[in-house]
Amino acid sequence: MKNNLLLRIFLMLGIYFGLTYYGGEYGRMLLYPIRMLVTFLHEFGHAFGALITGGSVASLEIRPDGSGVCWTAGGSRSIILMGGYIGSAIFGNLLFFIGTRNSNQPAKITTYVLAGIMLFVSFFWFTSVFTTGMLVLFALSLYLIARKTNWDADILMFFGLASILYIIQDFNVGPSSDLEQYAKEFVIIPASIWMYIWLGVALMLFLYNIRLIFRSN
Repeated sequence: MKNNLLLRIFLMLGIYFGLTYYGGEYGRMLLYPIRMLVTFLHEFGHAFGALITGGSVASLEIRPDGSGVCWTAGGSRSIILMGGYIGSAIFGNLLFFIGTRNSNQPAKITTYVLAGIMLFVSFFWFTSVFTTGMLVLFALSLYLIARKTNWDADILMFFGLASILYIIQDFNVGPSSDLEQYAKEFVIIPASIWMYIWLGVALMLFLYNIRLIFRSN
């Protein structure tokens, strides 16, 4: 079982890095949904940080270039800011973990839940036609995968693993605006230091997740 799981992980790593470094324009096109998913998880992390600290979410936007923004009110500003990068790392690891389970049922349920969250965000936190259209299309694709196929686990595993790798690779660019704002909350530590602290947290989460996955399989 562990050998099969290891083979799946190496296969997905090969696909991701092959498309990233050798896929050229076609590779970027095929990985575009991953980029959109990472942006969604990042912005949803901000929203989730607001909600769990007593704040509210006005809207959430994902842009065609892969950037995004989440407008919130109230809540803990430090948790909300951290929720983007750290939150997306947590969500990516959860997707990866669930995708490695021996039973397909948790993956199927998670796929439906993720589709439902995307539909909720697309209409109740509306900002743009692109955001809503992209999330509805994503949600519909996930629903069809869960309803018509047995690919749930592999899809979640690849999405989770690719999301983790993407945010680690993009750590010095992706959360730059959040880091600048976060450094203002803790003026003693500059943004350049927080950047490596957040990267360290993301790496530790991933390594702990890998350890947990192989101990439980």
